[in-house]
Amino acid sequence: MMTDMLRAVILGIVEGVTEFLPVSSTGHLLLAERFFNLGEGNFWKSFAILIQLGAILAILVLYFSRLWRVALGMFSNPDDRRFVIGVLVAFLPAVVIGLIAGKYIKEFLFNPWVVCFTLIVGGAVLLWVDQLDLKVYEDDATRFPLLMYFWIGVAQCLAMIPGVSRSGASIVAAMLLGADKRSAAEFSFFLAIPTMVGAFVYDFYKNRADFSSDNLSVIAVGFVVSFITAMIVVRAFLNFVTRRGFTFFAWWRVIVGTLGLIALAMGR
Repeated sequence: MMTDMLRAVILGIVEGVTEFLPVSSTGHLLLAERFFNLGEGNFWKSFAILIQLGAILAILVLYFSRLWRVALGMFSNPDDRRFVIGVLVAFLPAVVIGLIAGKYIKEFLFNPWVVCFTLIVGGAVLLWVDQLDLKVYEDDATRFPLLMYFWIGVAQCLAMIPGVSRSGASIVAAMLLGADKRSAAEFSFFLAIPTMVGAFVYDFYKNRADFSSDNLSVIAVGFVVSFITAMIVVRAFLNFVTRRGFTFFAWWRVIVGTLGLIALAMGR
């Protein structure tokens, strides 16, 4: 039997690697839990949400000076204040859709068949976007127009369907609206902060009865592993996608989704 600590390490790695890549961390976690028996029951479902905070901490550390400057300037600098408003504007659609339909999405769409299909479709979309000759109007994630922030937030709501990818939806939307690859990826990182913290707080409050002092150490291990892995991946991802685009991640989605469908068809 796999120990809980080993499960926490594996899921922490999966979360840290996939959270900020356009491949869907939720989808990969669901498939890992299904095919490798990495987690069953309410605790492990909540565990997958809670360790996202480790990945968020990685973003806060990597962008600390930039975020601190914005935090200090939001009361005196119009540009910094507009960026904070822009993040909140982009975050709002997810709050509304989550409150209205979150329960039904989890009940009906959180299954491996949906994940595999959306991984493949999302991969096709990434391949399509990567081939487009898009005009770039924005190269600074903190200076997008407010309306652009809003539409990116609307696109992010698609990621409530497991397998779509929160970062993938926001990156594709930003690029179609005129952002270059690097700034599109960076804004997906910034938007993840309120989105994932909100999901963490909501899920922790809703499922607080499932947690005890006995599994705090398991959560801590997953958190730390997720944090370290995300620190490494975010830096590498920005450099990679700036030079080579999203083709690698698109094919990764297609391959994982296809293998998942084959396994499901075989009764796994």
